[in-house]
This record gives sequence, C-alpha cells and structure tokens, in this order.
Amino acid sequence: METLIFDCDGVLVDSEAIAEATLVELLGEWLPDLAADTVLSQALGMTTAHILAHLEGLSSHRLPAQATERVDETIEARLARELLAMPGVAAAIAAIDLPRAVVSNSRRQRVLASLANTGLDTVLGEVPIFTAEQVARPKPDPALYRLAAKTLGVSPARCLVVEDSVSGVTAAHAAGMRVIGFTGASHVQPGQAERLVAAGAWRVIAQMQDLPALVGTAGRSA
Repeated sequence: METLIFDCDGVLVDSEAIAEATLVELLGEWLPDLAADTVLSQALGMTTAHILAHLEGLSSHRLPAQATERVDETIEARLARELLAMPGVAAAIAAIDLPRAVVSNSRRQRVLASLANTGLDTVLGEVPIFTAEQVARPKPDPALYRLAAKTLGVSPARCLVVEDSVSGVTAAHAAGMRVIGFTGASHVQPGQAERLVAAGAWRVIAQMQDLPALVGTAGRSA
C-alpha cells in the first residue's frame, strides 16, 4: 500500500454522537412528525444537505430557510467545545509510516477545525484534505475518493482507507480501494461491523491500536 486515507468524523475524531444529538434536537423543532430513530438512521456518513433533503421528504413539514447552514453552524459550535480525538488514533498514526490523506463528507471548514481543536493537525502534519464541496456527488458516490487518488497521483488499488460508515465504505470500495471499517466511535450501533463488511470492508477493527498491524498486513497482501 502506498497511501493511508482517513475519514474524519467517526474515525479521527469522535464527533458523530455530538452531530447526531444536535440534529435530533433541531429536527425535533423543525420536522416534529419524524421520530428520532428515523433521523439517526439517515445521518451517518451523509452530507448535511443530503440528510435534510431526504428527511424533509419524509415529513409533512418544511425546513426553515438556510437550514443546512444553521445545522452546520450549531454542530460546529458544539464540536469546538466538546470534541475529542478518537482514543488511540494519535499513537496509531505515529506508528504507521505511510503518506496520509483525509477524505470527508463534511465541509472543509469543519474538518480543519476538528483537527486543530483536537491537536491532530500536528500529528498528521501537512496532510492533503478532500471534502464534499469538491465534487458534485459526495459519498456514497466514489467521486471524492477518485478525486483524491488522481490528485495524489496514486492508483486506487494502492490506497488503504479507514471508514466508519456504510456510506464511506461504499464510496471507497466503489473507487477500487481497500477499506478497513472502524466501529470504535461512541455513536456506533450494534451490527455495524456486519453492515460495513456487507458494504465492502476488507477488515473491521473496534480500536485504533489495532490499525498499525492491520496496515502492515494489507501491505504484505497487496
């Protein structure tokens, strides 16, 4: 393997539980006829705009103006106060001697803030970052991962990706990359490992300290 690519939310930082709780709170006000579990089942790995458009279609209510911006700004304010790096991820990154990149369905502003607020920007160094604004169709479409491989000048088959969502695994797998599913974030529900494998994950880990050995295995079997 030549390049190790990380998703951000739910992989590098433990942000999804914060984002989901914020989304449930706001949509409880805006789309009160939707149950919280309906909201959460649609939230993981998608862009805010995609989530809101889908959920509005399930509701008899309409979203307020600039709903996407309001959700993103509210989530990012909470992340600035509460966000933590994923346990063990800094040590795992330091133990792996491969070029790195970040590919996220979040907007670039959020990714940069999340890495800075948790100190992972220092751990990762000057790492290329690819975000949903750069493509017409973000994850689960493979376009963002294909863009990353093309920009980095590396074959997709030589990229190893760490993803926590079905959307992300689907995108990376469709781009021709090998994917490690991660289930160690605080938002993960039972059965997620099986869902990630069904979406195309090569292996699944529940703790970041297992990542360096698995990356070594991927290199030997490439």
